[in-house]
Amino acid sequence: MDALRSIAFNFLYIFGSLFLSLVLPWAFFFPPKKCAAIVSKYYGGYITFIERHVLGLKLEIRGMENLPADTPYIIASKHQSAYETLKLPFQKQFRHPVIILKKELTYLPLWGMYPKRMGEVAINRGEGMESMRAMSRGCKAAIDDGRSVAIFPQGTRVKPGDVKPYKAGLAKIYKDLGVPVVPMALNTGMFWGRNAFFKKSGTVVFEFLPAIPAGVPPLQMMERLETALEAASDKLVVEAGGPALPKK
Repeated sequence: MDALRSIAFNFLYIFGSLFLSLVLPWAFFFPPKKCAAIVSKYYGGYITFIERHVLGLKLEIRGMENLPADTPYIIASKHQSAYETLKLPFQKQFRHPVIILKKELTYLPLWGMYPKRMGEVAINRGEGMESMRAMSRGCKAAIDDGRSVAIFPQGTRVKPGDVKPYKAGLAKIYKDLGVPVVPMALNTGMFWGRNAFFKKSGTVVFEFLPAIPAGVPPLQMMERLETALEAASDKLVVEAGGPALPKK
């Protein structure tokens, strides 16, 4: 059943994305935050509908009480699949966060026009310090616009059970922006594998953990973040039916 659901979902996802990419450019006439809201309503709404009713994949969000109510913030998220890249920019309750993504995604036909217009920060990871400066400028512009920022501190997708280092770029952004960091644990890799054509039905969980306030020494913040995020994500993987993972 999951195989049939996946085939139908992938078909609708590809051709629906193509169709909506052709009909939504009018959103480009609005400022980035408004453009993101418009794309979220139509494209994000369409993707959510086919995920739920075709693929059988639902999203449960936990820990909303841990999101600061009076200031933008940095969402530091685990990254196990393309699912969270699709979902995070379309979440109104998270202030339509600006997401840090690889520049190659902006080269996609038609859809590649949208990230920049929505205010997303596209970086070329091979450019070293220049990519860091571009990321810092983009994040500051988002915070100044009242939007939050979503960063994947490991810099790449990491399947459940694998270990990858946390990059120092987040520490610099945290220091420069002076806003809280909210860790976001997840279990997306259990349902939507890296580059996987076949996906599984079930319930994805995004879990926000208690915020790390602004002003903590950056290296200490990174240690707190990694400890909390790895433990919480491993727990969600087990909850979704995955094996108990060894302590890291």
